[in-house]
Amino acid sequence: MEENDYKYYLDNGIHDIRDGNFEAGIEKINKSIELKNDWEIPYFYRAVAHQALDVGVAGAGGGDGGRAMLDYTKALQLNEKMTDAYYNRARILLTRKDIPDPDVKKAVEDLEKAIEQDEKFIDALYAIAAAHKKLGNYETALDYLEKLLKIEPEAIHARALKKLLLQKYL
Repeated sequence: MEENDYKYYLDNGIHDIRDGNFEAGIEKINKSIELKNDWEIPYFYRAVAHQALDVGVAGAGGGDGGRAMLDYTKALQLNEKMTDAYYNRARILLTRKDIPDPDVKKAVEDLEKAIEQDEKFIDALYAIAAAHKKLGNYETALDYLEKLLKIEPEAIHARALKKLLLQKYL
């Protein structure tokens, strides 16, 4: 082990996170950031770990995702091309249970940036359609679902949301 090797700590922290050892991963990534703080990758992976701990799967973790939001934002400041950071930040906003009106418009902005960088990002297309539905922008939601279904015609959730929009709102 090289005590001054930020990559060593980052690689081991990522390994811990992938194994579900989020706290241990965060500790190692913190050490990596102490050694080199101008690289987006450690902030992104620390955000992933914080998101898993704070928010959990589908917003079930009970936290507000604040630590993850800060790290995703820092990663994006260092590299604005991090598609997954935009998507994950939007997911936190859209799944928050601790506030009655999450910032859906901010989530839409992040999802638009993710889709701008990867127009075939299926999860982002679905999330932005659902967000537009939440905002009452039913035609826009339908447009995003159509884009998604051109890429993945058998996407069950997208087909169901499209059916709902057409039957109930349009």
